[in-house]
Parts: sequence; C-alpha cells; structure tokens
Amino acid sequence: MTEPHPHSHFLLLLLPFFFIALPAASNDTTYPNCPSYKCGDVPISYPFWIIDGESTTQFCGYQGFGINCSPILIPEIRLGGDSYDVQWIFPESSKISLVDKDVLTVLPGPNPDKCPRVRHRINLESLPLNYTSHNVNLTFHFGCNECPDFATEIRCLERKSCLQIMNNGTDEEDWNEFSCTGDVVTTVIRDHINRFLPNLSTTFGDVLRLGFELEWWRMDDCDKCEESGGRCGHHNTAGFICFCSDGTTNKDHCKDSEKNVKKKVIISLCSAVFGILLMCVVFYIWRRRQNKRRSYGSSYRSRNISSFTSSMTDPEKNGAYHGVQIFKYRELEKATNYFDSRNELGDGGFGTVYEGKLKDGRVVAVKRLYENNYKRVEQFMNEVGILAHLRHRNLVSLYGCTTHHSRELLLVYEYISNGTVADHLHGEKSSPGSLKWTTRMSIAVETASALVYLHASDVVHRDVKTNNILLDNSFTVKVADFGLSRLFPNNVTHVSTAPQGTPGYVDPEYHECYQLTNKSDVYSFGVVLVELISSKPAVDITRHRHEINLSSMALSKIQNDALHELVDPHLGYDTDNEIRKMISAVAELAFQCLQNDRDSRPSMDEVLECLVAVQNGMSSNKHNMLDGTSDDAVLLNHSQDMSPDSVAAAWSTSTLSTSSG
Repeated sequence: MTEPHPHSHFLLLLLPFFFIALPAASNDTTYPNCPSYKCGDVPISYPFWIIDGESTTQFCGYQGFGINCSPILIPEIRLGGDSYDVQWIFPESSKISLVDKDVLTVLPGPNPDKCPRVRHRINLESLPLNYTSHNVNLTFHFGCNECPDFATEIRCLERKSCLQIMNNGTDEEDWNEFSCTGDVVTTVIRDHINRFLPNLSTTFGDVLRLGFELEWWRMDDCDKCEESGGRCGHHNTAGFICFCSDGTTNKDHCKDSEKNVKKKVIISLCSAVFGILLMCVVFYIWRRRQNKRRSYGSSYRSRNISSFTSSMTDPEKNGAYHGVQIFKYRELEKATNYFDSRNELGDGGFGTVYEGKLKDGRVVAVKRLYENNYKRVEQFMNEVGILAHLRHRNLVSLYGCTTHHSRELLLVYEYISNGTVADHLHGEKSSPGSLKWTTRMSIAVETASALVYLHASDVVHRDVKTNNILLDNSFTVKVADFGLSRLFPNNVTHVSTAPQGTPGYVDPEYHECYQLTNKSDVYSFGVVLVELISSKPAVDITRHRHEINLSSMALSKIQNDALHELVDPHLGYDTDNEIRKMISAVAELAFQCLQNDRDSRPSMDEVLECLVAVQNGMSSNKHNMLDGTSDDAVLLNHSQDMSPDSVAAAWSTSTLSTSSG
C-alpha cells in the first residue's frame, strides 16, 4: 500500500469544518428589508441607506441619511434640499466625506474648472451631524466695491468677488463699507487650505473639489445586533431595530430561536460523529507510519534531520520575504491595543502611526497605511525590501511589514521616544530656550547627513519636514518616512490626491512639472533650516497673508537685512557674536536652498559640507566664509539690494573658490 502524503492529515482535520459550514451557507438570509449595497466604490451601510426608487421609507438607517446611487455610480445625499456627492464613508470613525455638486458642475466661462461658483450654504437641518475639527469655513462675498486686506480677490467671478478664511478675527461688520451684494459660507478641510496657499485666488476651486468632512453621532449602539448575526436598522418612530436572519426583528440583538437551537444540536452531533471517525483514521495512519519508521533505521533519521534543518532556514516559514521580516496582522493589532487612539503617535499623507509593544518586548512604531493607496502587493514588498536594507545612524530602522494575507498593509519601525523636531520647536515639547543653538546645529548636520546617504542610494525622501525628523533621548536625529512615496502610485493626472510632500515644504517647481527630485529635498531642507533658526512652523494661517509660508517670510527678511526679526530671540543672536555668525551663515545657506529655480540650489553634499564647516567654527581656509571679506558676509550685509538670482550666482562663485583652496 502506498504511504499517505503527510498533508493528507491536515485535509482530514478540515473535513468536519466543511460539514459544519455547509448548513450555515445554505441558510444565509439576504435581509430583504435592508439589503447591503455598494454604489461605485463606496459601501453603503448603517446608519446610511439606499433610496431604491420603489420605497423611500426603508427602515435601514436614520431619517435624512438616504443616499441615491446615480446612473454613473456616484452616491449622492441631500442636505437642506441641496445635493452633495459622497466621496467615502468611514464607519469606524463615524465620518462621511462630501463635495458640493455645484463646484463639480462645469459652467460657461473661460476657466470653468478653475472658477466654480458656490451658490448655497451647507444646511445640516436637525440631522445628527456635526462639522469635524479638521474643517474651516470659507466666506465668498460677491459684487463688492473692493476687497479688504484680510480677504483674497477672485478675479474670475462676476464683478468683484472676495474670499475670506473665517478664522482671522473678522466679523460681518468689517464688510459693511465694501457694499457687497451677497455672500455664501461654505466649509473645507483646513489641511487643503494650507496646501494651496498662498495662491488661493486661483486654486480655491481645487480646495472646494476636495470636499469636507462631517461626523455623525450614533444615537444607538448596534454592536450587539451585529455580534448576534443581525443587521442594524432604524424606524423613524420606534427607533433602533435589529433585523435577524430568521426574518424576525428585535430591539437590541437576535436571540437564538427554537429552530436555530435544534439546528445547532444536529450540527454538534454530526461534528462529534465525524470527530470520532477522524480520530480513528488518524490513529491508524500514525501507527502505520511508526512501523515504517522503525524499518528505515539511522539513514531515515539522518535524512529527516537534514530535511528539518532545511525547513528551518526557509525564509517563508521563518516569517521573512526577500530579507524583510513579516509580521502577522493579529500580532500588531494586539501590540497597539487594537490601534487604540491613545497609542496614536501622529499621522501624515501616507498613514497613521501607533506605538506598540511586540511579544519579544520590543517597543515599535506601527504605520497603518491609508486604504487603497499602495501598489500591488508584490511590488510593494520589493520596495519595502529596498527601504529595509538602507542603514544609516540617522535613519529610522524599518523592521518589516505585513503581507497581502493580512487585513491591511502595516509597516513596523523602531520606536523613537523623544518626539519630533517640530514638537521641540513649536509643539507640545517646546519651551523658550529649551533647544540650544548647538543642539539645533547638530540636528541640521545629522539630518543633512541622512539625506546625503539617501540621495547616494538613489532614494528621494519627498517629504522632508520637522515632523519627519525624530529625536532619541540624547537628541540624535532619526529621519523617518524616507522613500515611502516609492510604495504609492505617482499618477500626474490625479496629483490632487497623490501624497507628494507637505504644504509649506513642497518645491515650488512641483506645481509646474509634478516631479520631486533631489533638489526638491534640498528646498524642503531649507525650510527646516529656517524653522531651526526661527522656531516658527512652516505654515501658519494666523500670520500676515504674505508670511503664511515660512519660506516666503525668510526670503523677505534675509533680502531686507532683517534677519534679527526672524531669529528666535532665545538663541543668543543679539548677545553672542559666535552664535550670531553661525545663524547668519545658516540663514544664507537656507536662502540658497529656497531658490525657486532648482539649478540655483546647492546639492545636499554641498549643504552638508557647508553645515559641517559652520559647526566647526568656520576656522579652516577651505571654508573661510565668515570673515569680514568673504563673499557670503557681503551677501548677508547687502542682500536687500540684490535679486535672488544674483545672490545665487555669487554664492556659487564663493563655493567654487573656497572648495578649490
């Protein structure tokens, strides 16, 4: 008789489960009163429901939460009589993303896509909906005599129209003298406003088309219903309803009916019988294998040990793939306490980061990538393999990730405990004078060193910012999120949704060619240098409109010989001559990094060389840039009389002359 294949044991073990699953599958109920539905890519679920055309009184969700699925599979909801497209529904966070249909409608005119006309206010009526904390109001004033300083003129609309961000301390009385004929208030996401500043007069249409968020508060808890196998519904007068699979309804959850109890008893008896038969078969096969093993002798045992050793080195069986450690989703879920919001460390364009503790005791940072953004899994794994093999003392170590077998893709990094540079400059860990200039210089040098290494490895970071520069307890830099955009699609036809950079740090040329290069990292690093000098955030909409972007403020202050107005007063710029020289040199370097023309910016190698020279006191002949006769000293003293191009040219000449000595 032929020896059974070892895998046959596993197939036999699975037999009872097939018999158990079959009766349940055959009795699946479709819940005719509340069908599950998907409109395009958007799943519609409780408390929302589909208006099916036959009846608009479905008991599937809250009154007013009915959604029409248009012929082109775009879900629509009406608020206050006006239509909005539903971009996505997030049941876990109770949020819905909407966009006003008015701003999607192509109107007559020279630039219909760039100049939408908002015609109504958002009316939530008495629905259980609220604006989220991410929203900010925009007010459009139409037919004005002129636009005030605190508003932006929109030239493409009729007569004279003005746009105001409603968080700068103004009120309606400030508009009385401008004799506007009408106004409309709408809402948008605050981050989208920051992203398109300071050109809001020409990009406001892009902001409106990105939509806004609302959140609903649940007037009931349907968890019990769903856990008991039911589906949640809502009656306008009776309140919450739980639809059960046997066709009955209940107030909170589905209790087992007599029919279901009998069914379970029968299934249990069948399972027991099959279990006994299975044990008999397994015992027979085991005894037969034992007898054969005795006849094989030592040669069999030797081959078996060799086979066992080989299987132990199999990367797939050891939880590795192309050298990347593979984590199980359930392990990371437990490590982060099921992605508890209290474990959240931050979020960005690619995903949300949570602190977690693995079974082996390691504390890690788990990045939960946003859904539907990553490329196909095989390519994703190849890219992760490249990033995981990048090793530098100033880069955060990437330990590994999950695979397509898990519910979602997660990245696992080493945990850095001391927060980000942004936290220490102007965030929750900041305090006047706490971050000394010497520490800031070390941060600049170590960050530049990491970027030089990435560029030498043909990796463009694409999102250099102080929130991605982490600090350990000894204030050593650990750059995070490097190369993540390699994992995401880069489709220039959908640049509004592609995660490319952060407002305030993005290369100005990106909006012309939609490409980020090594010189784009240089520009972003220039903004980081200005943050280190000033302790100010890269974007702040409460500042004067021409200084909302820190880069614009820095260029203006340096060109107008007003660097002292930019520098953090607690750094010793006015009291310590050496610190004053170092800050002036770093400010000049930042000025070069922030040039609009990429070719006028230095490379990261040149930036690092200059920073190391500044850190070492600029004493060598090779880097003699701070004495009274150096070109850069002249540039700093007279930059207000020169254009950025002339400054860039002079800086390049100075660099060549000093590096050749």
